[in-house]
Order: sequence, then structure tokens, then C-alpha cells
Amino acid sequence: MTAFLRLLFRNRLAALGAAVLALILALVILAPLLPLPDPDATATAERFARPFSPGHLLGTDHLGRDLLARLVHGTRMSLAIGLAAALAAAVLGSAIGIVAGYAGGRTDNIIMRAIDMLMAFPYILLALAIVAALGPGLLNALIAVAAVNIPFFARNIRGITVGLAGREFIDAARLAGMGHGRIILSELLPNVLPVIVIGVSTTVGWMILETAGLSFLGLGSQPPQADLGSMLGEARAALITAPHTSVVPGLMIFLIVMSINLLGDGVRDALDPRLKSGALSRPRATTRVDRKGPVPDAPAKGLLDLQSLETQFHVGPRVYRAVNQVSLHVGRGECLGIIGESGSGKSVTALSVTGLVASPPGVVTGGAVRYEGEDLLGMPYGRLRAIRGEKIAYIFQDPLATLHPLYRIGAQMAEAIQVHHRVGAKEAEGRALELLRAVRIPNPESRLRNYPHEMSGGMRQRVGIAMALANDPEVLIADEPTTALDVTVQAQILALLDELRRERGLAIVFITHDFGVVAQLCDRVAVMYAGRIVEQGPTAEILARPAHPYTARLIACVPELGGGKRELAAIPGLPPVVDKLPPGCAFAPRCDRARPDCRAGEIALAGSGRHDVRCLHPEVTP
Repeated sequence: MTAFLRLLFRNRLAALGAAVLALILALVILAPLLPLPDPDATATAERFARPFSPGHLLGTDHLGRDLLARLVHGTRMSLAIGLAAALAAAVLGSAIGIVAGYAGGRTDNIIMRAIDMLMAFPYILLALAIVAALGPGLLNALIAVAAVNIPFFARNIRGITVGLAGREFIDAARLAGMGHGRIILSELLPNVLPVIVIGVSTTVGWMILETAGLSFLGLGSQPPQADLGSMLGEARAALITAPHTSVVPGLMIFLIVMSINLLGDGVRDALDPRLKSGALSRPRATTRVDRKGPVPDAPAKGLLDLQSLETQFHVGPRVYRAVNQVSLHVGRGECLGIIGESGSGKSVTALSVTGLVASPPGVVTGGAVRYEGEDLLGMPYGRLRAIRGEKIAYIFQDPLATLHPLYRIGAQMAEAIQVHHRVGAKEAEGRALELLRAVRIPNPESRLRNYPHEMSGGMRQRVGIAMALANDPEVLIADEPTTALDVTVQAQILALLDELRRERGLAIVFITHDFGVVAQLCDRVAVMYAGRIVEQGPTAEILARPAHPYTARLIACVPELGGGKRELAAIPGLPPVVDKLPPGCAFAPRCDRARPDCRAGEIALAGSGRHDVRCLHPEVTP
């Protein structure tokens, strides 16, 4: 709960809405204790008294009734009716939606067609018809407002339930012998409850406004009972001669609806797990750079050189050191492999090169990234944007997620070219066709007109490679481009990358968790663990004589066809959370060679410069 509130109040507009709403709630809750006159007591001799008149802070209405007293009691009534209507609509609508989505088939069809019939009527006319049938009164207005909002909740919750009803955990519950009612209450309801809470928080203000509208028309509260809508309705005749009688309740309606809507938006964002890590802020066009120490000025070792790079994620008070003092380099025509378990910092290292780490929460806090000797981290955004895709290109892991689903392949490839070069549509299309041929896509002319979903995973990955090569880059960063592919397509992609590297002199940084891929493609390899390089050197030497125990365990996990019967031993334990790294070697808790000195302090990456290891007790001496 504390974490939720902290995240909620980082949204300043939500905090403002919560503060205003809290003041209004405190006012109406303490109403019986406040020295206010009777809100229904008339005094025609004092009618239309101006604000700040003696005994009447906000003045009086057309019957001489104290506006402050009526405002406080009217606000109390409007809030109660609006909240009750929202809860009633949420409960009934969500129940209908869950039952329809879970039952499916004919039951779902009948229920949702009935909901469609309700939604076919303009909601305000439907509310007026309900009140006209039931008669004027606050209770009937509540029923009308709740009824017209039931379809909103039913539609939303039914859509979510349909997606959940086919999931494996629902099938497991059925196989375990759970009844339909228990499945709905214990399995489905907890999963849709956050959506219901968000729906209530974002619609209660609208329902208060709807109730006020019915009262304004004389169909809600009846004299002498006051709510904000009826106060506005009674004051409209004196709008010109006594405008304060309309301004006071109108301003209160505005404050209530705006504060509830702002707070509702904040609750929605705070409950959405996709927005939590971003601190509810708009992401920047490039990763924020806030280097704490001096910028390394050592001569660049290759075409692309990472020097003591540090990238962190700042989420509230927690600081995740995703990339910690990483130094790597790759030259022209060379392929460098970066390998490690998931969460070791490989992808964040690659994305940090051209500032593609989402910020917030990502921050580059140290080091340098030099391309042809120029520091990319200190580069103006316009210059960096020109380098992205032109000089340094990326092949991402999942092309279905990175390719735009609504644009054809040809249009997307042409756009990648025209962003950096002033060429016509025909010339860009011709270049795209050449690229598809270069990556061995059959029938490239027809593939240009395909959407991403019309292609297989291997074809989409080839398109991703073609787009990365569209502007003849000098550095190609491939982030696990073969993970989701079968072994046959994987072999074809690796052979294609190796051929392109030799033909074009590309410098390739290949990120993977598979030593088999490293052995096939890479000249050198860097092994990462908990955001740090623990071993690096020539691929053949590291595969033959791994020095760090972590590297040896990773190699031991690779199966070998025709190598005889042997045990594939998994690495015990789990990688550490990078905001709470243990002192000394981060791998020590999982290492069978660990000694007390491994946990004593910082361990440097040491060796010959050709083969280096970060270990006090290596498997072999590099």
C-alpha cells in the first residue's frame, strides 16, 4: 500500500486532485459539527444576499437560505449518490461481463446483444426515460445513472474475461474439480479487480455530473432537499441578477469532477504495471546522461569502444545497476559475442550505445561510448539521431514487436531509408527490393506488399536484418536475433550474418545466451554476469579453456550431438538482483570454488589483455 501511494503521488496532478478531494470530503464529513444554519430555513427578507454578508459567508439564494449550508449538505448528497451509482454500476456490470466472458457461446451472445441494445440508446435519453417511468427523486436518479453505466463495465470486463477464460490456469482449475462459481470468484475476479477499480475511479466523477444534470432538470432531489444539481436549477432564473447563486454550486461541481478525474487517472497509472517503472513520466527521446565521475579519455581500441560504461535504473529509492563498469570494443570486420543468463545486462549494454534505454527510469551514470573516437554519450541529440540506423544499426530480438503491424513491409523499409537519405519513393522501393534479395527472401516483389503478420518468424527476422542494413551501417548490434527461431532457420540467419560481415566489413556485436551460436559466428566473446564482464577473450580459447567458473558452467549446459552420454548440470541458484549485489564476487553464492576472500571486496578484471577474467580462483590461468 505504501508503494502504491508513493507511486500515485509522484503524479503531481493526481496528488493535486487527491488534496482537493480530501478537503471536500473533510468539509462534508464534518458538516454536522460545523456551526452552520439550517440549510432549509427560509428568510425571504434576506433573499439574494451577497457573499460575505453578515452571517452568510457565501450569501443566500432566492428564498434567503444560507448558500454555504446548502452547499455543504448538497455536496454531501451529490457525492453519496454519485459514489453509490458508480459502485452499483461496477458491481452489476462487472458481474454481467464476467459471466458472459466466462460462459461464452450462446450465453455470451444473448447477454452481449442485450447490452448492445442498451448502448444503442443515447445514455442521457435512456436515463431520462428511466426517471420518467419511476418518477422524480434522488433514489430513482441513482437507479437511472447506474443503469445507463452498466453496459460500460459489462463491455470492458467481458473483453478481459474472454482473454482470461482460455488461459491455462483456468483449465487447471477445472481439472482440479473447482465449480464455475468458485472459478469466477477465486480465479477470474482477482485478475479483473484492478480494472474494475480503475473503472470506478475514472467514472465516479462523470456519474456525479450525470446525477447533477437530472437534478438540474427537476428529476433528482426534490425541494427542500438540496444537491448541487438542484441548486443550479433553482439559481438559473437569477443568473444575471444574482450570479453567485449559480457560481457557488457550479464551482463545487467543477472542483469535485476535476479532482476525482485527476485522482482516477493517477490510480489507473499507479495500478498499471506497464507504467510503474517509468515513474509515470513521458519517456525521453534519448537516455538521460548524468555522469558522476570524469569522462574516460583513453584512446579508442576499435571502431566502437565502450569505456567503463555504467547504466542504472532509478525506480523510487531503489537503484538497479544494470551495467556496471563495462569495457568492450569491436573492430571492422570483427564479431564480438556478449553472452550471459537473462538479466545479466547484455541488452541494456547494447541499448546504451545510442541512448535507447528508456528514460525514465534509465540513466547513464558513467563511462563513455566512442564511435570512431567520438563520445556518443555527450553528443547532441540531432547528431546522435543521424548516427542511429545510419552508422550503428540494431537487429532486435522480436521483429513482430518492432515492426509496425499496420504498415506494409515495403513502406517500413522505405521509411528507414528516407529518414537518412533524400530519395524518392520509387528509388527507396527499389533499394528495399535489393535488400530483401540480399537477405535471401524468396519472391521479394510480393513480400514488399505483405504485412508483418503475414510472414513467418524467419522471414520477419530477415526483414529486420534488411532494415538494419538499409543504410550500409558500419556497426551492427544483433540482440538475440535467433532466439525464437527453429534450428534450421537459426543456422541460415547466422550464415547470412557471417556472409554479410565478410562482404561488407561490418563490425557485429552479437548478444546471445547460447555458446553454440558464439562458437559458430564470433571471433571474441565477453561473458556478463550481474551487469559486469567476468571473462573476455578469443572465442576458441574460452571455449577450450574457460577460466571463470560461471563461464565453465554455461558451457557445461550446452548439449553436444554425438558427444556421448554426459550430464547437463544446471547452475544452482538464481542471478542476484542488481540493486542488492553481494560484496565481492556476485557469483560467489552460486560457485563451488568460492572462498572467504571472494566475498571480501572488489575483484578486478585481470589477465594478459587478450584473455581476462574477474576471479580470484579461476578454473585455469588465462
